[in-house]
Amino acid sequence: MASSEPPGAARGKGRAAPSRSGKDAGKPAGATTARRELVENEIYEHAIRLFAERGFAGTSLQDIADALGITRPALYYYVKSKDELLAKLAADVAGGSAAQITELAGRPDLDAAGKLREIVRLTALRQANQAERFRLLIRSEAELPAELSDAYDTSRRAVLHAVTDVIDEGIRAGRFRPADARIAALGVIGMWNWVAWWFRPDRDSADAVADQLADMAIAALQRADHRIPDGEGPAAALKMLRQDIDHLERVLDL
Repeated sequence: MASSEPPGAARGKGRAAPSRSGKDAGKPAGATTARRELVENEIYEHAIRLFAERGFAGTSLQDIADALGITRPALYYYVKSKDELLAKLAADVAGGSAAQITELAGRPDLDAAGKLREIVRLTALRQANQAERFRLLIRSEAELPAELSDAYDTSRRAVLHAVTDVIDEGIRAGRFRPADARIAALGVIGMWNWVAWWFRPDRDSADAVADQLADMAIAALQRADHRIPDGEGPAAALKMLRQDIDHLERVLDL
């Protein structure tokens, strides 16, 4: 005999999928939207934890529903697939980082050193405070659907482009040593990318780690004070070159 119960009530303790014609009827749209956002965030947090523990492939929507104490039909009201949850992870982690770094690289109130310092400091902080999410995304790279993989690659290229441009800006201004800006950018990015793997909140201070890595990035690229040109442009560079030639002539006793 067919059951007369709605799909979301199939399990004793499960929470049925909400309906606007049921308990949400008559509520302001804003309240319903806020409640939905709270539930979706709860689903997302449980999914992240399960993906980290069991892997993306080893976690089913039923596992996520069980962790929340709801039925799978109720879960479908909020999320249709695991890929949808993985897409949110990629957007939050990779997309969020790329947007923040691009914004910092374009700040007109900071010079190249100031931009690079803030980029490294804030990105290292994100890595430390969201370490599990960064690790999970890296482990799940091979399982990203094609469209999502393309978006993820676009975010990574945007980060590399922004950091390379900032370093090149510093080189042109005479603040950073002449170097291959792209290789330098890859080195800086590699430095902060490992934070998610070794940072331990019971041992390390996120702020202290971020500040130290920012200092190290600047120190690796910055010219010594006595080698910084008096200004910008070709004239300042030529002035420094003449000083070097004068010094070389004295050494060679020409």
